[in-house]
Order: sequence, then structure tokens, then C-alpha cells
Amino acid sequence: MPEMPEVETVRRGLTPAMEGAVIARAEVNRPDLRWPLPQNLAGRLTGRRVLRLGRRSKYILVALDGDETLIIHLGMSGRMLISGDPLGQFHHDHPAAQKHDHVVLHMDNGARITFNDARRFGAMDLCPSLDTEAHWLIRSLGPEPLGNGFNETYLIARLKGRMTPIKAALLDQKIVAGLGNIYVCEVLHRAGISPRRQAGRIAARRVATLVPLVRDVLSEAIEAGGSSLRDYRQADGELGYFQHTFRVYDREGAPCPTPGCDSRIRRIVQSGRSTFYCPNCQR
Repeated sequence: MPEMPEVETVRRGLTPAMEGAVIARAEVNRPDLRWPLPQNLAGRLTGRRVLRLGRRSKYILVALDGDETLIIHLGMSGRMLISGDPLGQFHHDHPAAQKHDHVVLHMDNGARITFNDARRFGAMDLCPSLDTEAHWLIRSLGPEPLGNGFNETYLIARLKGRMTPIKAALLDQKIVAGLGNIYVCEVLHRAGISPRRQAGRIAARRVATLVPLVRDVLSEAIEAGGSSLRDYRQADGELGYFQHTFRVYDREGAPCPTPGCDSRIRRIVQSGRSTFYCPNCQR
């Protein structure tokens, strides 16, 4: 599933083609994705101007005139693809319609935005813009990892007394929004903390080191266009490149990249997910 850097990369790719433009025509080709789509979604989107594109955790937020916001979640295989961009940034003609093109937005500037989702685990919903933070998909989310609300004092307090493994704690979207399996593995390796360690038993000074490392890893991933594993593509159809700099994720059996370490990366399963770490460097 795309994680926060992938979603932020898609948001940035969509912004020049959508912000300030009007949805001249919306096509909705099925009644549901993961959940039912809003009633008359095509009619409610047609003629609306896109004021801005935001992001909350792994959700893209399309603020529309008329004080409504379109909430988009990519799911496991969802892609937002741009074609015919008049700004000349993507250089793609409009392709022929594909089987899994479920929602298509024809912008008045000539761009076409296509939501393609083969597995249909993605989602879309419309809500009043003032109520976005109270929407059921968003209201329980923790602070953004790149925002001021995610800081050393906050994280130390939230992890205090927690007996769950630190990896599970960092994946808890109520503690910090947007972190996923790939980037938690990478952060914990940089921090030298075992993913098995109970969160509440890690010294406060070591917990504090996680905050800047989370920001570093996510920022680097965003600049690299995210990590392309299986289905993920950027909005212009290109692959992300952060996977080429993975230290541990998906590198089972490879030498640990830490200078002076002669151990190899190990894979274990935690809560049904693969965890990659160095048993020597991470304590």
C-alpha cells in the first residue's frame, strides 16, 4: 500500500494540473470502490473549481469551491494519472480508456485525471470542507510526522508505558499519521533500535532520536518520488526511486550497510507484516 511519501508525491504531481482549474466533466464508471461512492458523485464534481490540493496522512484532500472536499485514498493499487497536461510537464496524450478507470476528471485546462484501481481497495468521499478533520476516515489520526505536532516531547509521552513492540507503536496511525511498514523499518535501522523492543522500555533519549530520523527518511523518500513496489507510480506514470536506497527493507540476507557491521539483514513477521532489521546493530 502506498505510504505517506508516495501519496505526497502524487499530490505534488496533481497540483499543477488541478489547482485553479474547473472539473469540466466528471465520469464515474462504477457505484463503489472499497465502499460505495457518494450519490451523484459525477454531478456533484462537474463544474466545481479546485481551490487547492492537500494531504492528511495517506489521504489526498481536494478542496472544491462550494465548501466541499473530495477525499481520496489510493488503497493498494490505486493510481491517479495525468494526461494531456497543458502546462507541458507530463507530455502524455490522452490514452485509451482502461478497464479499471473508475473515476475520470476532465479539467477545463485540457488535463485529464484518471483514478485507476485494479483491486478496488481505494476510496473516495465528499464532505463539507469545515468537517474534513472530523470525517470518520481522518478524525482518529495522530499528528503529521513532518508537522510541528510531532515532536520529541509528544512521542516520549505517547510511548510511555506501552508494551507493544516499537515497530507496532510507530505504525499505529493514532500515534503518528502516515508512517507505514517500509519507512518504519528504515527509521529503526538508522536509530539502532530493534523492532522487537517494547516501546515503553526504550529510554526517553533514544525515543527522542526517532523524531528527526522519521523526518529525514520521509523527506528523502519524497524527494526521490517515493518507493516503487509492485503497483505504485507517480502521477506522471514514472516510478519512484527511494527503494534503491533502502538500508534494510526487502534486503533479507544482504550485508548490513552500517560501517563496521559484519551481520546480515534478517526478516521476521510482526502482526502479519514483514520486518527487516539488523540483529547486530539494532538493540
